Order: sequence, then C-alpha cells, then structure tokens
Amino acid sequence: MSWDDSDAATPYQVVLNDEEQYSIWPADRELPAGWRADGTTGTKDECLAHIAEVWTDMRPLSLRRAMHANKL
Repeated sequence: MSWDDSDAATPYQVVLNDEEQYSIWPADRELPAGWRADGTTGTKDECLAHIAEVWTDMRPLSLRRAMHANKL
C-alpha cells in the first residue's frame, strides 16, 4: 500500500510529539514512536487548518520551559 498525498479522501489525524510539535498522519496507520493523536481527524486540509489554528508558538516545549525558567 502506498501513501498518496493527492488522495483527498484519505482520512488524516493530527499528531504531536513530546515537544508539542504538530504534524498529520494517515488515520489508518499506526503512529510512529514518540507521537500521539490530539483527537482531530479529517481531510488533509482540515487537519492542516487545525494545526495552523492551534500551533501558534513554534518553539519546542523544552525551549519554552527553559526561557520561562530564566525569567523567574
């Protein structure tokens, strides 16, 4: 089975890793190690729109925590 990005009917899910970095993954595939679903599924465009809405700070979580700790 090949992964065809041009297939608009392919259901995707939004996933994120421990650094709170987002991506999309085919909904019918097992998630790769280190990634978890955020609960959003839909078309590729719908999932990417969701990511654009919720991922407002591109800095990895570890960097955000370190910067916050330096302010205290």
